[in-house]
Amino acid sequence: MTNPSTTLDLKDAVGAQVEATFAEVQALYRQLHQTPELPFREHKTGARLAEALEGLGYEVTRGVGGTGVVALLRNGEGPTVMLRGDMDALPIKEQTGLDFASRETGVAEDGNEVPLMHACGHDLHSSCVVGAAGVMAALREQWRGTLMLICQPAEEIFGGARAMLDDGLYARFGRPDVILGQHNMPALAGSLGHRPGGTMAACTNLAVTIHGAGGHGSMPAQTVDPVVIAAHAVTRLQTIVSREVPPEESVVVTVGKLHAGTQANIIPHSAELEINIRSFDDALHRQVVASIERIVRAECEAGRSPTPPEIRVLNQTIALHNDPTAVEHVRRAHAEHFGTASLYAMPRLNGSEDFPLFGNAEAGGFGGEDIPCVYWFIGATPAERWADTPGTSVAEKMRHLEMPHSPYYFPGNDVTLRTGIEAMAVGALAYLG
Repeated sequence: MTNPSTTLDLKDAVGAQVEATFAEVQALYRQLHQTPELPFREHKTGARLAEALEGLGYEVTRGVGGTGVVALLRNGEGPTVMLRGDMDALPIKEQTGLDFASRETGVAEDGNEVPLMHACGHDLHSSCVVGAAGVMAALREQWRGTLMLICQPAEEIFGGARAMLDDGLYARFGRPDVILGQHNMPALAGSLGHRPGGTMAACTNLAVTIHGAGGHGSMPAQTVDPVVIAAHAVTRLQTIVSREVPPEESVVVTVGKLHAGTQANIIPHSAELEINIRSFDDALHRQVVASIERIVRAECEAGRSPTPPEIRVLNQTIALHNDPTAVEHVRRAHAEHFGTASLYAMPRLNGSEDFPLFGNAEAGGFGGEDIPCVYWFIGATPAERWADTPGTSVAEKMRHLEMPHSPYYFPGNDVTLRTGIEAMAVGALAYLG
């Protein structure tokens, strides 16, 4: 049984350490926010985070999985708890109006210069990891075990977790007993959302090239029109959800890109599509991807395409399933620290993460048993804005607020930053304390 006085003392100690280091973590956050970097190019970001963790006395290794950072604090016998934060940004022009807004640009894969912004709050996540690292280092007399910190690259393209695992993450640094992570959401700042079981969707992004035989628009009989084939494919793809997926399941199939041709009187040689698939069941997800490939190939054959279509996976990740026992353990610790009034039941999200690869032995490729994972959500909407937002439930209010990936989205207010630091430290102490 937990001693109430011990719990109170630890709560006060965590809060005091957050306050003692908050100005320094806030400065780090603002610096990261001003200087975003694209996936797998987080060289400056990784260096700043590594320097901050080294300054706290952690054993730091840089360049894991490309630009990733791993930091260890060994503090006697006990379990190993892994805290994960991500650090890449997006090709979005920031419109927040902040005095520390990003004015950075970068070069995209197609060679074009693009504006850069931390529109998903990965700068906040990595800053919270550093803040929690400081709390745990200062309170090392009150816990035993090993704290393993991950600053992960390339979450936005579902590449960083795989890259770190393929670089021998667990073989080199040890296998954690539990993995904890968090993400900001436009819920009330200072609140935390938990959800056991299925929490975020699996996602696959496909690139498809449909081949035709181009020619003059006035002589279509002498061509094979890939635009017509693509149009039939796009329409037929929508029947997968309505006719192949059980009604009780949730699946989304979106054709987000369709490009062909240069002008009206030229039938092009090819058409390019990009298709996004999301679902909450990995087996069903694979079935849907197979259906897409079947339909595209069939439409190409029906349309007399001279060459089979090219279908390739751009990126993908599995569904996030939070371990129910671990979720309850962390939720109780958060309730003791923040109060039950600050907690809410997080609705299931159709968004996706590569975080679950760290815990899924088969998908992550590290073998053995799966590792329990807990991924929770921290509110990022200031109280006054939240009160003025229509709706009664968290889900209703969030529909009226800017979401991550908006050029106006800013989750890094002081309340959210403090909450994120404390939530990670309290989650770690739930296993190490």
